[in-house]
Amino acid sequence: MRWRNLIIVLGAIAIGVLLALLVPPSGLAQRNAHSSHVGRYTLQTRDAAAAAFQSMTMVLRHPRCMNCHSTGDFPRQGDDEHRHIMSVRRGPDGHGIVAVKCSTCHQDHNSIGLHTPPGAPDWHLPSPQMPMIWEGLSDRQLCELFKDPKQNGGRTVDQIVEHMQTTLVLWGWHPGEGRTPIPIPQSEFLSEVKAWASNGAGCPK
Repeated sequence: MRWRNLIIVLGAIAIGVLLALLVPPSGLAQRNAHSSHVGRYTLQTRDAAAAAFQSMTMVLRHPRCMNCHSTGDFPRQGDDEHRHIMSVRRGPDGHGIVAVKCSTCHQDHNSIGLHTPPGAPDWHLPSPQMPMIWEGLSDRQLCELFKDPKQNGGRTVDQIVEHMQTTLVLWGWHPGEGRTPIPIPQSEFLSEVKAWASNGAGCPK
């Protein structure tokens, strides 16, 4: 019985060696080429995501966005990003304090007239627990902030894409009379957002 087992083992080893000898060098080269391709694809994906995010920052740093995402415990106004009048503050939930609530003046649509209060559904600042302030951040820092659920409201990358398509965000292209709309086409921005996410949400160096 022991001799039979030994013969079986030796036979299996011989077959393995024979198969290894029969594999042409081209097969190994093809496998190496495949591995190299995978590596290049990963690098290309990362670069594509980083480039898409950098395109997004042209919108994110526009006054229509920065007025709610700049330093301080208050919103800003205008193309010059001056402090909001009437001592408006962020408040415990981002909707203002006491009688000076965001909803006091800002409705779910723009008011008619030059420089009248703008509006969109759920007009508010981020909460003080997650203020999402990106004034002064580099492109990479801003990207990392966007992806961090401990700072972005607990959102996944897919939920960030969804958020970028909400009426509140898209208001920046239709801010009302007397305000400069975001100059980059809305469709182009959303395309970059989706490209960033679909390529792995990589960040600039």
